[in-house]
Amino acid sequence: MTNIEVNNLFLYNYKTMIIKEIKAKTILSASKVYDWTINPYVGCQHACSYCYARFMRRFAKHREPWGTFVDVKINAADLLGREITRKNPGKIWVSGVCDPYQPLEAEYKITRQCLEILAQNKWPVIIQTRSPLVLRDIDILKEMQALEVGLSITTAEEDIRKLFEPSAPPIMERIKALDELHQAGLKTYAMIAPMLPGADGLAELLKGKIDYLIIDRMNYHYADWIYRKYGLEDKLTDRFFHLTRNKLENICK
Repeated sequence: MTNIEVNNLFLYNYKTMIIKEIKAKTILSASKVYDWTINPYVGCQHACSYCYARFMRRFAKHREPWGTFVDVKINAADLLGREITRKNPGKIWVSGVCDPYQPLEAEYKITRQCLEILAQNKWPVIIQTRSPLVLRDIDILKEMQALEVGLSITTAEEDIRKLFEPSAPPIMERIKALDELHQAGLKTYAMIAPMLPGADGLAELLKGKIDYLIIDRMNYHYADWIYRKYGLEDKLTDRFFHLTRNKLENICK
């Protein structure tokens, strides 16, 4: 394991990351959300303060803080090529506990390799990311017969984004990526989860760019300290969630 400096176009908060190349034992995992999930990486460079996936530290045997390490599954595509012939076809979530287009994907292209295999085998795919890097693979996405691609966008305010997810891509770059994907004829969605302060501003920004919307509130307490520090506790209330959800649900009507 070595410390390397990650310096990439899609990394907005430069930091030293612990990067390790590993060989996974399996890549297709059963999911409670969709039929299957593929996670090409363990860990995530976006390091969002509220991320539920930080529980993965226990299973990956990492003691480092969440967001400071990534294990790269360099054999993911080889595994998928074998496993896909033995599993029952179903919708695949890319990804469940990492961002498949985090900055390292620009170099390793593991997500792209997996998508090529899924396209060849005509399996339905749902992509979830925070990164405009997904546009790199639009050629493969257009070939897929059953595809949904979504961007997680939690607020319309860049200052709020910097408080809660400082290493994730800027909001407007995600909005532009959604627009380009939608204009290309792909089925697109926005995931506003968790709903952060300023999320109501997304109603106007997302119009005409998505086919549907997923909304959820802050269900984990990892980022509660940020709400307290900046006097945002009222944005954790039922009233804030219901008022904002009502405004946002009109986007796709």
